[in-house]
Amino acid sequence: MQEAATKLQAEKVQMPSIEHDPALDATQTEQNLRSVERLRVLWEERRFLFKSMVGGGLLGLLLAFSIPKQYQATTELMPPDSQSTNGMALMAALSARTGGALGAVAGDVLGIKGSGALFVGILHSRTVEDRLIQRFELKKVYSVRLDEDARKKLVNNTTVSEDRKSGIVSITVADHDPRRAAGLAQAYVEELDHLVAELSTSSAHRERVFLEERLQAVKQDLDQASRDFSQFASKTGSIDIKEQGRAMLEAAATLQGQLIAAEAELKGLQEIYTPNNVRVRSVRARISELKSQLEKLGGRAGGESIGTGESASNGDSSYPSIRKLPILGVTYADLYRRTKIQEVVYESLTQQYELAKVQEVKETPSVRVLDAAQVPERKSFPPRVLITMLCGLAAFAAAMGWVILREQWRAVSSDSSGKLLTKEILDSVNTRMPWSPPNGSHLQAATHRVWKSVVRRGTSDKEAE
Repeated sequence: MQEAATKLQAEKVQMPSIEHDPALDATQTEQNLRSVERLRVLWEERRFLFKSMVGGGLLGLLLAFSIPKQYQATTELMPPDSQSTNGMALMAALSARTGGALGAVAGDVLGIKGSGALFVGILHSRTVEDRLIQRFELKKVYSVRLDEDARKKLVNNTTVSEDRKSGIVSITVADHDPRRAAGLAQAYVEELDHLVAELSTSSAHRERVFLEERLQAVKQDLDQASRDFSQFASKTGSIDIKEQGRAMLEAAATLQGQLIAAEAELKGLQEIYTPNNVRVRSVRARISELKSQLEKLGGRAGGESIGTGESASNGDSSYPSIRKLPILGVTYADLYRRTKIQEVVYESLTQQYELAKVQEVKETPSVRVLDAAQVPERKSFPPRVLITMLCGLAAFAAAMGWVILREQWRAVSSDSSGKLLTKEILDSVNTRMPWSPPNGSHLQAATHRVWKSVVRRGTSDKEAE
């Protein structure tokens, strides 16, 4: 027991003794007294502080109601399809035509990122903004004269963002008119769709444009070939050379057979009857008619100019003679072949053109609306309750600072050089104020006269009331 007591006493001797600093205690005590004194002063001025807070709150409420209301309308777009990398090539035309906002996105779109960043770049482009300014007459709405100022206000009122995880593109537009806010949000989507379709530079688009130009040229050639063929057919009566030749040969053979039979019948009748007999004359007349028809079908050897397009025999035939068919057949076949070739080419190009249009639609990023913009029912700005509370708290804090500073000013000795300098400065400034008598300055004298007139008018108004 004695050894333990001795050991404990030795440890007490080794422990450092904690000494209290009188200066530190005095400083801490003085700070506590100052804090208490300030609290006492604030408590005594509690009515002033309360009035200041209420006045600040009323001022904030007046300010909140003086700020125009703003409404927000939001449109959300589905992530665009990225089925073909060729569809992303439209970024080159977009960056060249719509300005630097798209050029900054070109590398991302042609590289790793999807076409969501492309949509954001297009929506921020000058082309879209100018179309919206013209469509909604935003220069009148924003009360500006220049397009650049209207663009700045539109950009400040518009927020376009893309969700990195889902890829959904959101378009939020703020405006004082809720219907115009919804209309602008929807117009952004429409202009985006139009601009993507207009500036697409995919392979299918280039093919479609080429086929469209070729179709126009081929259509002109086909119309010209059809006109040439129809004019040739109408002049020569050549409807179908092959069928016409077959039919004319059959008709000529039939007529030749009838002519031979009629001549045989005539020889038999001449042996029985006189030349003036009725039957003999009838057969002769029929033979003459058959020969005339054969001449019309075959054409006379020296009586017609072949290839001039005239009638075959007597100048009144509507169809070419057998003698002219071989010569007309060459021209007819050439015109017919040209027309058929142009028809086949036109049909083939038409099929390819329709396929290219379908492929172009597939390769162009589609704009699909997830949530369409609706007319907002509640305002988004200003937050009147928050503004009122902040103004009240700011007035309360300013009043507290004023009370504390005033108390500290009173505590300063009147003989202090700093206080004397401050009073001198305030007096000098006060002499230049409008309510002070003229001090020799023309500007101060003019402002003093204005001040006196305002004060007199206010006094007279009060007396009149």
